[in-house]
Amino acid sequence: MKTQAGIGRRGRGAGALIAAVAAVGAVTALPGQARADDAGALPPYAFDGAAPRVKGAASSSDAAQLKPGQTYRDTLKKDGKVYYRVDLDDKVNSYVSVVAVPKPGGKVEYGDGFKVSMQDGSGTDCGYQQVSFSSAEYARPLAGYARRIIDADSSSCQKAGAFYVLVERTSKATSAPDDWELEIRHLSEPGLKKAGPTELPEAWSSATPPPPTGGPQKRQGGAGFHDAVSLTQGEWRSDIRPGQTLFYRVPVDWGQQLFATAELGSSSAGDEYIGNALVLSLDNPALGHVDENTGMYDGKPKTLALGPQRPVAHENRTSYNDAANGMRFAGWYYLSATLSPEVAKEYGDKPVPLTLRVNVTGNAKPGPGYDGDPGPFAVTADDKEAAANGASGAQAAEGDGAMQLVAVAGIGTGTALLLGLGAWTLMARRRAA
Repeated sequence: MKTQAGIGRRGRGAGALIAAVAAVGAVTALPGQARADDAGALPPYAFDGAAPRVKGAASSSDAAQLKPGQTYRDTLKKDGKVYYRVDLDDKVNSYVSVVAVPKPGGKVEYGDGFKVSMQDGSGTDCGYQQVSFSSAEYARPLAGYARRIIDADSSSCQKAGAFYVLVERTSKATSAPDDWELEIRHLSEPGLKKAGPTELPEAWSSATPPPPTGGPQKRQGGAGFHDAVSLTQGEWRSDIRPGQTLFYRVPVDWGQQLFATAELGSSSAGDEYIGNALVLSLDNPALGHVDENTGMYDGKPKTLALGPQRPVAHENRTSYNDAANGMRFAGWYYLSATLSPEVAKEYGDKPVPLTLRVNVTGNAKPGPGYDGDPGPFAVTADDKEAAANGASGAQAAEGDGAMQLVAVAGIGTGTALLLGLGAWTLMARRRAA
């Protein structure tokens, strides 16, 4: 993916629930989660089922409002251009992310993609990101974000009022004319109680750490950002089919560095060379694109790695480099892996072994001193527990979905656990009332 930049927390107290569900048994696929061994069509992208539909407007004057902490869905036509509105104060930073989901198997060309920008009432760009398909020319989800940042040294985009989010799709004439599905999120980030460092450290460690030990553990990826499967440091084994994208998330705290590699296992079905067979992407907690790499496949084991990322720090946002700029806050960082549909032509439409090796180095440091609840821009004890247990984002956000998983497990202890979870939920609702 090519990028160019000008650049309420839900259910985060459900750690005990997640741990209980994970203890029920070895259930490798959650509701809506991708399963590479399913016959027939690939699992569709897993949108947030609670996201309401919103209609992008042709004019900023008619733009529908996006509320903070809410996820929405829309569609974007070929070469479409639509507006949304966000009402902002003069204290918090605002991020609006867009995940564009082309129709599986649809034709995309080099340079196809979208630009998402935020503008004030005078049309001044506050911050944008442009994402597009590069050498890996096959359909897969793309993510990017626009932003408005409070900056005492800036004179633009600082006042309270209406701001407009513009999403513009660009396509080649030979690209598929299908609409792209959109998943849109609006997040707020508090300002700081007092100003912190504003310059990037000149020296930082870019040395790749040794691979994690302990051997691979089975943990199948999700089918979207909403149900991305949680990982900690370790070696994680999935199965991926040609044309499929798997999603994972890793909690990375302030001061920590994330390293990730992806390995395609060998195949006995052939030895044909396929360029750009695997794409490994990294997106930050606000779903801003950070980095990407692609690798070839010839039936032998092949490994590709993301470039070394800076330690997570508030001052990273001062960089003009997307990779450095994107490591601007703590929280869940998202890894996604896509296998080229071309692999099916040479090796058959069967799952290919995929191993992710994840390292999180460095000790967690105190945050920058937010003047308010950091929301998703922090790593909590519940997050660490979810990562250790392999809970998906959807499972962590929706306790009811986790309880349904327990019921499906169909074992005696699961029945007892379900009753206990039901009582827990009832008490929580009574307390809320």
